[in-house]
Amino acid sequence: MTFRPLHDRIVVKRITADEKTAGGIIIPDTAQEKPQQGEVIAVGPGARNERGEIVALDVKVGDTVLFGKWSGTEVKIDGQDLLIMKESDVMGILEKPASNLKKAA
Repeated sequence: MTFRPLHDRIVVKRITADEKTAGGIIIPDTAQEKPQQGEVIAVGPGARNERGEIVALDVKVGDTVLFGKWSGTEVKIDGQDLLIMKESDVMGILEKPASNLKKAA
């Protein structure tokens, strides 16, 4: 089954948190906090502005995003736990560092 979000909604899959502390202690599922970052797996076409024009979203499929602790609605689609949220619930996009770029000589 495929799911296509409407308007300015996005579908996010949480990135799993570490199950061990730095000291090697295993944290049970019930004591772990839910991760506040995830990967965008689907986006809607965008919201409409005052003139009725569709404004495209800033996030795209594959982006890693940060969102609030209570953001979105949890759903289960094809056995996967996902979040559906508005783009405005996203605080930012995590970008890969540009360390691979070489300095110009």
